[in-house]
Amino acid sequence: MERVAVFVDGGNLYHLVHKKLGITEMDFDLDAFVTFLAGTRTVTDKRYYIGTVREKAGDERSRRFVAAQVRYLAQLRNQKWETKTSKLRTRIEELPIDSRVEGYAQLQKAGIKTIRYERLREKGIDVKLSTDLIMGALDGRFDSAILVSSDGDLVPAVDWVRGRFKKKVEYVGFSISDQHDPTRSTKPLLSMIARSDAQRILTAEDLRPFVLPHQAGLGLAA
Repeated sequence: MERVAVFVDGGNLYHLVHKKLGITEMDFDLDAFVTFLAGTRTVTDKRYYIGTVREKAGDERSRRFVAAQVRYLAQLRNQKWETKTSKLRTRIEELPIDSRVEGYAQLQKAGIKTIRYERLREKGIDVKLSTDLIMGALDGRFDSAILVSSDGDLVPAVDWVRGRFKKKVEYVGFSISDQHDPTRSTKPLLSMIARSDAQRILTAEDLRPFVLPHQAGLGLAA
């Protein structure tokens, strides 16, 4: 029987799927999703990668976020997932006030030329996932890797696994429209489609069975 290992980029899944569906990680049955992807094949590894944040003193929102993430990772471990984490890094970015900003003329008249804001960046997750993908192929832990990520930085590792070790890579991508801003709709990564052995492009309707019942009616527009 074919053996498969599953690699899930948690941050990627959250931004491309959960946010579009209006749910949280806890509202999505990841184990059932993997069972669906694997079918009759034997799952040898389940690996989940996510960036983590530190709690900010006096910040209730960050405290709730950290507590929820700790609970979720504990739940995954209880379901025999191997979790890999990396600290999210804070980065200060500047947005110039120009024609791309609505109402920019009024802002410029008020003397506002730039807006500085804090942004979290995930560092090192793609490296950890790529390393595990290559090491799993080297150790013969799978015949096929199911890759739930649309991060283009993983393409070199996919090429290596397929070319050097002759393992198959199955890409799981998503096509989900954003009703509020169509330009931000989730689309599959073309480079991953071109470089993988098999592709599954799932819509919101395909994902409906994995949303827990109390969330089943929320945000699931294909």
